[in-house]
Amino acid sequence: MNRRTLLHQTSAIGITAAFSSLTRLRAADKAGKKLKVAVVALGRGMAHVQALLRLPDVEIAYLAETDANRLQQGLKVVADKQEVSCQGVTDFRKILEDKSVDAVFIATPNFWHTPMAILAMQAGKHVYVEKPGSQNPGEAEALVAAMKKYDRVVQMGNQRRTWMKEAIASLHGGAIGTVRYGRGFYYNSRKEVGAPVKPAPADMDWNLWQGPVPDDAQHDIKKYAHYDWHWLWHWGNGELGNNGIHTLDILRWGIKGDYPLKVTYNGGRYFYDDIQETPDTGTAVYDFGHAGMSWECSSCHPRAAEKPLAEVVFYGDNGTMGIGRDSWTIYDPKGKEISTEKGAGGGDPAHMGNFLDAIRGTAQLNSPIDEGQKSTMLCHLGNIAYRTNTVVRCDPKTGKLIDNPEGEKLWSREYRPGWGL
Repeated sequence: MNRRTLLHQTSAIGITAAFSSLTRLRAADKAGKKLKVAVVALGRGMAHVQALLRLPDVEIAYLAETDANRLQQGLKVVADKQEVSCQGVTDFRKILEDKSVDAVFIATPNFWHTPMAILAMQAGKHVYVEKPGSQNPGEAEALVAAMKKYDRVVQMGNQRRTWMKEAIASLHGGAIGTVRYGRGFYYNSRKEVGAPVKPAPADMDWNLWQGPVPDDAQHDIKKYAHYDWHWLWHWGNGELGNNGIHTLDILRWGIKGDYPLKVTYNGGRYFYDDIQETPDTGTAVYDFGHAGMSWECSSCHPRAAEKPLAEVVFYGDNGTMGIGRDSWTIYDPKGKEISTEKGAGGGDPAHMGNFLDAIRGTAQLNSPIDEGQKSTMLCHLGNIAYRTNTVVRCDPKTGKLIDNPEGEKLWSREYRPGWGL
């Protein structure tokens, strides 16, 4: 080795060491970076507030809510637990003007998810958006396109992607062999909608609450806020988009599918004769070619006499796996229980903490929005199958409809002036 080679190599070692040290310092700096966030809509959003107050290095800088009473209650909760003051606003757009805000947590009704998320990304904010993230397939596409265009960190609020990581790792690791089918369940005891009529929330900015959705001459929305809008197609996605997304997401993850080949959804509004348009009972079935999955819904009858094994159940060549919130049980082909294991879980703080760490650059998102919207598309496709009374056939690479003109009419929607995507 001559002198020049020696000097070159020792210099290279020194530069590499210095670079490694700088990288570690930057990572440590990001890990401890305090993030300023805002939470929009304080129904489900109060769970966001409670979770964020438990996480380190995060400041809730704003709360936004069109219901004045909810806003005051939310501000009191934050003031009791956070030393730094938090501002309350009716119009979320005021938050977007503040360049110091790093991220926006969106817990609005479904019809606001995509328009608000895109506006936040355009303002340079990272976005945590509740499930389902979009109200129709066109919005699902626009949301993913915006994430790529504006290069923002966007996570969907399907928390089971964090809670059930270990269970799905076990499934993919061969715990029950090749997975052939999966089933998900949602049972509840919901009551009649609109009788008696609930009083409209006082001091409500109805114009902003409705936002991007055109007026509906058939329904007085004041009768259905803050929750029963879910059951009217003009605003909501029914139980598929409300709760089905949680288990459909895990099922799709488990069978390693992207978009299905065909979808059916059969059911109806069986338990009450009321204003509800979406089904309270039904079964959505998805064929992915290499495997299949189904989702069973009974919103108005808990079916307590026949509890399923778990929230989601997978069937493989070597047995069955049932997965609950943060645990899973494996059964042999004859139904004998083999083992039960428990994962880390962590509730809302774990999933939201993952989002914040991804912004800091110290973690990978557990549910990036492009992956989340593949699962949400299953909700949209199921609803299209129900509303058109057709077998919905899809392009398995894109999720686009094949030869379904009636379904195409439901792919996107009209928006109020000034709120279009």
